[in-house]
Amino acid sequence: MDTTNLFRLDGRVALITGGSRGIGKMIAAGFIAQGAKVYISSRKAAACEETAAELGPNCIPLPQDVSTVAGCTTLAEQFAAHESKLDILVNNAGAAWGVAFEEFPEAGWDKVMDLNVKSPFFLTQKLHPALKAAASHQRPAKVINITSIDGMRLNPWETYSYHASKSALIYLTKRMAARLITDSINVTSIAPGAFASEMNRAARDHADEVASRIPSRRIGDAEDMAGTAIFLASRAGDYVVGDTIVCDGGLVNASLGSSIDA
Repeated sequence: MDTTNLFRLDGRVALITGGSRGIGKMIAAGFIAQGAKVYISSRKAAACEETAAELGPNCIPLPQDVSTVAGCTTLAEQFAAHESKLDILVNNAGAAWGVAFEEFPEAGWDKVMDLNVKSPFFLTQKLHPALKAAASHQRPAKVINITSIDGMRLNPWETYSYHASKSALIYLTKRMAARLITDSINVTSIAPGAFASEMNRAARDHADEVASRIPSRRIGDAEDMAGTAIFLASRAGDYVVGDTIVCDGGLVNASLGSSIDA
């Protein structure tokens, strides 16, 4: 048994939505360091192009808003203009909305559910031919959905559609995995905890306070997220199908306090 290249991604092509910042950018940098060519997509073209320039020639920007099925179709068409095969798809683009129960608007429900649940399904559907073209029993293609520990436990904020969407995506991961494994495409998810990002401003702006409530006593860093994604994307994760890996420093599975206080 030779484990020398177990985590390498040489020759593989990846597409990461929401890849210009936060968790998506962490994963993109990790994949590139392991030898992959990475296409990153985000709604803001300038941010997408700036990140691609920062990460180097193996990072290619494909700006696109994937909050609609039409946007998912367009991104798949853009990708097909560059590549005939896709080894790794990371469905990372997401949104959150926090408003009191009495005032929570339909717009906040629909925006979050569409981007967090509908878009991963339809983008994967549109890219299915490219994923199948890359896949084999010996080297499956990979779809990695970025979910959240908020799909498993409560947080203190009234983020109703976000909680519902991430729970739904965790279960959708299983349903998609059961179908796509027949095409040698492994579907999995990562449920992050506290990572500094525009979406998780508490972790970004109050890291020490947030860390004090995490069993590992720190927030997640880029290497934590990249390492988890590299595991699932590489040969090391070829026998993991339909599962959600929790990457949260112990909040979900090693916390003794009330879930809402953790």
